[in-house]
Amino acid sequence: MFQETSKQFKETDRKFQETDRKFQETDRLLSEKFKETDKKLNKLERLFTSQWGKLVESLVEGDILTLLNQRGIKVTDTIKRRKGRRDGIDYEFDIIGINGSEIVIVEVKTTLRPEDIKHFLKKIKQAKNWMPEYTDKKIYGAVAFISEDAGTAALAEKNGLFVIRATGDSASIVNADDFVPKNW
Repeated sequence: MFQETSKQFKETDRKFQETDRKFQETDRLLSEKFKETDKKLNKLERLFTSQWGKLVESLVEGDILTLLNQRGIKVTDTIKRRKGRRDGIDYEFDIIGINGSEIVIVEVKTTLRPEDIKHFLKKIKQAKNWMPEYTDKKIYGAVAFISEDAGTAALAEKNGLFVIRATGDSASIVNADDFVPKNW
């Protein structure tokens, strides 16, 4: 009887080891699948965000000439997605409105956050270094968005930026009528 019990314990132990091996294999397979799913979701998120951002840029660009002209900045042309590299630094500006003596650089976000304002202010300070053809121009900044974290639009205005809210199929400047933009 002792031999039979010992044999059953060994068999049970073998089955536990086999079950443990199967659990480990299942865990490994699930981990691989989760990683694969995460990659796919991240790719979809980037695609969605990119396309959404392009839509917002298009909404804003379509109205930017009119909006700025209403504020006394007679912009005649726009450039979308101005990219470049100066002194080893890559830069990109979403929209630039231009006339003979002034430019307005517009940063477009689907959701505007305080860190976006801080980042854009750093970028706009470098605009004349990165785009030397504008060194003799007045440079104004603007942020355009669909939604914002609380207080972010006020932060932008406090820092001398035009604040443009994209709504539906158009956009509007929401700064007070007597707002004076900062000249960089």
